[in-house]
Amino acid sequence: MMSNEINSDTAKMLFKEGAIFVLLDMPEGSEFGIDYNSWTTGPNFRGVKMIPPGIHYIYYRTGFFRNFKQREIVVRKWDRSLEEDVSQADKERVEGNLQELDQYLGAYPYENYKKWISLTSHISEELLGKLQPECGAITSVTQFLSPPSNSEMRRQSAETLAQQENTSPSDTRKKKKLPQLQKVPGTAIRFTKIPKQRYPEGATPQQITVYSMDSTFMLDSIIQSDYSKNKRGILGEIQFAFICFLIGQVFDAFDQWKKLVHLMCGSEKALNSHSDLFMDFIAMLHFQVHEIPEDFFVDIVSANNFLTTTLQEFFSNLEAGNGDIKLRERGLKFRDHLTRKFKWDFTTEPDDYAPVIVDS
Repeated sequence: MMSNEINSDTAKMLFKEGAIFVLLDMPEGSEFGIDYNSWTTGPNFRGVKMIPPGIHYIYYRTGFFRNFKQREIVVRKWDRSLEEDVSQADKERVEGNLQELDQYLGAYPYENYKKWISLTSHISEELLGKLQPECGAITSVTQFLSPPSNSEMRRQSAETLAQQENTSPSDTRKKKKLPQLQKVPGTAIRFTKIPKQRYPEGATPQQITVYSMDSTFMLDSIIQSDYSKNKRGILGEIQFAFICFLIGQVFDAFDQWKKLVHLMCGSEKALNSHSDLFMDFIAMLHFQVHEIPEDFFVDIVSANNFLTTTLQEFFSNLEAGNGDIKLRERGLKFRDHLTRKFKWDFTTEPDDYAPVIVDS
């Protein structure tokens, strides 16, 4: 059923200009989702129509982002293997039979579209090409190559290592008990690598100390190397990671989200050089924090007070006078909002420099 929140003019426009995603041969009772919505499929399910043009995330066995164009028709085939592309003949048959197929297509849940836009506002098609796995599919479970099973190959490998290390084959086998797992090529999300060095080459000991207290050098390094054309691309990567861990349940994405949020919050001097970027960063975090389920938030995001301690540093940097006046005002309003909603107190600093929880 279509929500009452979509008016007739919008419905007509989406019916005419919206994209269509067709999924053939999907078993009844399977989970299917698009963006922030998921369902258990019935016997007649064939896909979704009236998809607003733009970035969307579709998931069933695996997930993928796609920038849908106006009136675009995308056809996939459910299969137990990962081969889902359909033949050109099948696609043409679907396109020629849309009128009959229409009754089996669910309408895009437009009532949640504004929420989705707020969570993906900085994700571009170019960014998708940079971050998505080469195979095009995002999976919650990391795919590894199977370790060698031939005992003779393992024995020879142990003997070779023993010769190199001047140890006995048995000792080497003990060191190599666990298989050396490698990810299946092309299946990993291609997240930006966070620089390990916090200071430039040739820095003096005194300079190293200063750089180590501020992440601006690392942030600037990422912007220059990966997002020189559009520095807001780093916000898009944070949003991409957020969607992948919140909806796709990808732990590596959760880890990347934490790292990038921590990097942004710890970049004190960047508040002055990139005030406009941090204005958007605050708005992005506002939407993300409000979309994390309460139990998930308590169990994972608040583990070791990650978010509260990270934001404590961010707000302290703003209070120190960094950033223009508009940024400071917005940042401190955001702090006050979080205090009211989640009962966090960022104004006191206990001995371990962590915010405390305000008693209800």
